[in-house]
Amino acid sequence: MNILLLPISFLHHIILSIRHKLYDWHLLKSKRFDHPVICVGNLSLGGTGKTPHTEHLIRLLSDSYRVAVLSRGYGRKTKGYRLASASDTSETLGDEPMLYHRKYPEILVAVDEDRVEGVETLLEDTCPPEVILLDDAFQHRKINAGLNLLLTEYGHLYSKDFLVPAGKLRDVKSAARRADIIVVSKSPKDLDEKQRAVVVAQLKPLPHQKVFFSSIEHEPLKPLNEEASKVAIEGIVGGLLFCGIANPKPLINELSDRYKKLETIAFSDHHAFNENDIDALLKKFKQLPFEEKIMVTTEKDYARIINSPYLCKFDSVPLFAAPIHVNIHQQEEFNKEILDYVRKDHQHG
Repeated sequence: MNILLLPISFLHHIILSIRHKLYDWHLLKSKRFDHPVICVGNLSLGGTGKTPHTEHLIRLLSDSYRVAVLSRGYGRKTKGYRLASASDTSETLGDEPMLYHRKYPEILVAVDEDRVEGVETLLEDTCPPEVILLDDAFQHRKINAGLNLLLTEYGHLYSKDFLVPAGKLRDVKSAARRADIIVVSKSPKDLDEKQRAVVVAQLKPLPHQKVFFSSIEHEPLKPLNEEASKVAIEGIVGGLLFCGIANPKPLINELSDRYKKLETIAFSDHHAFNENDIDALLKKFKQLPFEEKIMVTTEKDYARIINSPYLCKFDSVPLFAAPIHVNIHQQEEFNKEILDYVRKDHQHG
């Protein structure tokens, strides 16, 4: 917290509180749909793990329902509604929607700054989705999702934070009362009941709100090119990690445990890699003073460079992705909450 910036944060709080009251008093309109709409969001500027949690929902639902993911498409160079197709790139969709489109080709992926218009357009499709996941839309009061999942990071709870610029919150803490489910993400894997109780006490959930805990699980590295497929990963002593994500520390810690000699280059969140960036990465990689080495990035970052005209520059180095997924600690109960809502709302629709 930056104490000197608290007056600006206080002014920010007043403006946001007035906006929320206008929606609460129905002076500003909020639309709800007769189809299952699940929002995955947070109150902070990022780093809570929205993408892997959205992927968990995709995997949970896509076997039984036609699923669509609707996102703003942060960082894209297009405007308005766009339904992902084979010709799209991260520049036309944004990095997260492009990641969903690549990993889950069986679902619909769309982007639109206006979530209401985006949902309406999706439902007009010739084969409309049965469930729509709103990626990072908790703060968008124009749309009233049927089920709201609010994420907060274990080491940085919204209840202990402040609005920007003094803190990292982009919305007032009281907005959390609209959540149906609160997920404490990036929790320790061995969290016991007493530790959970302490966190729940700090969050002070309302009687209707259910609190779950989740951890990030790091999967084996995935080869991204021919050079990587030739590597015996067990013999690797180190390498270069590059990423442009909100909170790279968990990934850095995980790979540092695996590889004794790990160099890291962290870019800003949603960084658009250009030729100079790639040349600098390759130069740094070649300068590493050992032979058995690899280059690693995140799946989200790779989604930004896969259609780059400079991707071929990585052909000479073993490039790997570091996939992750979330482990919901009370997964059976959590999945039941999601499926019960979808079944009920789907029948109602």
